[in-house]
Amino acid sequence: MLRVLVVDDNVDAAKALAMLLGYFHCDVEVAFDGEAALAAAEHMEPHVAILDLGLPRIDGFELARRIRRLPWGKRTMLIALSGWGQAEDRIRSREAGFDLHLVKPVDSPALLRILDTVRTELPSE
Repeated sequence: MLRVLVVDDNVDAAKALAMLLGYFHCDVEVAFDGEAALAAAEHMEPHVAILDLGLPRIDGFELARRIRRLPWGKRTMLIALSGWGQAEDRIRSREAGFDLHLVKPVDSPALLRILDTVRTELPSE
C-alpha cells in the first residue's frame, strides 16, 4: 500500500486531502507542523510526502531537507503543496529537495495520477 504523509497547518485542508487519499487506497498519516511531521515520517517512512511550505516550527523547506538526509528519505517523493507559487518559491522548493511543486488548491485528478505513477513503481509487497 502506498504510504503518504500529508503535512499542512490548515487542519481542515490536511484532513480533507487525507480523506481523498484514503479513498484512493493510500495509508495516510497527517501532521500539522514540521516537528510532528518529522516524527511521523521517521515512524512511517512514507513513499510520498505532501508538504505545505509555510509550516510552524520547522517550515516545509527545512522539513524536506531533513527528510532527504535520512536513508529512506532519498527514495521518498517530496511534493510541495502551497499557496506560494512564484518562480522563486519553485526554485527554493527544488533546492530544498522537492520533486514537485503544486499550488493550492490542489488539482486532485493530477495529484492522484502522480500517486498512481509512484504506486506502479513500488516493489511488490
